[in-house]
Amino acid sequence: MERNTPSFITSLKGKRKIVAITAYDYPSAFYAQAAGVDIILVGDSLGMVIKGEENTLGVTLEEMVYHTRAVARAKGNALVVADMPFLSYSTPRQAVESAGHLIRAGAGAVKMEGPRLETIRALVQEGIPVMGHVGLTPQHYLRLGFKTQGKRWKSALRILKEARGIEEAGAFSVVLESIPMAVAKEITEALSIPTIGIGAGPHCDGQILVLHDILGLYPGKKPSFARQYAHLGTAMKEAVEAYARDVLSGGYPSEEESFSMKPEEYEKFREAKDGSDKKDI
Repeated sequence: MERNTPSFITSLKGKRKIVAITAYDYPSAFYAQAAGVDIILVGDSLGMVIKGEENTLGVTLEEMVYHTRAVARAKGNALVVADMPFLSYSTPRQAVESAGHLIRAGAGAVKMEGPRLETIRALVQEGIPVMGHVGLTPQHYLRLGFKTQGKRWKSALRILKEARGIEEAGAFSVVLESIPMAVAKEITEALSIPTIGIGAGPHCDGQILVLHDILGLYPGKKPSFARQYAHLGTAMKEAVEAYARDVLSGGYPSEEESFSMKPEEYEKFREAKDGSDKKDI
């Protein structure tokens, strides 16, 4: 099955909304692909969602390669985009090398935070498609924290300029995270590449949420902008409790859930067991 290309994603602007999801493993990607999403992002948010850390800064390139490879094994049309983790693109040369590992792992594009325009140009020149990311950029957590960006006119203007610069540098799309919807609308209208919103309101060209958030699987606090479509965390807990009750009561496994052997083989086993000493076993 042929994957969506970055140019195809770009071509959707003005035609229809783009559906993106963040996932980190093969089963999640399998069902996301089956659902027909346009983009699967392997996010460095795995630091919090999968590893239970407080932020994304501890995620390594090796971990991103591992999870990208797992997601890429799921067949389907969705473009797989891999996050460039913290300190993996400090220079254009380092960025090209880091992105190369993610592309070889199965990504069709990479995403990087902030207006690293020279770095974006270097990647695009090497044939590596880039998705930009402005607004709340989690890798700048120590300086900015996890809070809405662009609420004042000067910071809103800065984000607009960053998005324009990212487009001019050659990115095929840009994520707008946690900014006022009016600002996201202005940026979306100003760009010829698609905007993918997360906490940026309804006017973006597409939307992205973390799969664990929409399924109710993350035990931490749900972001205010994330709509929960299922409560699988509760269902998971109830299933494990039921399993534990069956084990403790002896109700699991049943004979139907166990393996058997032919009666004559069992008799031979018993005879051999009874007639042998411990040295023979």
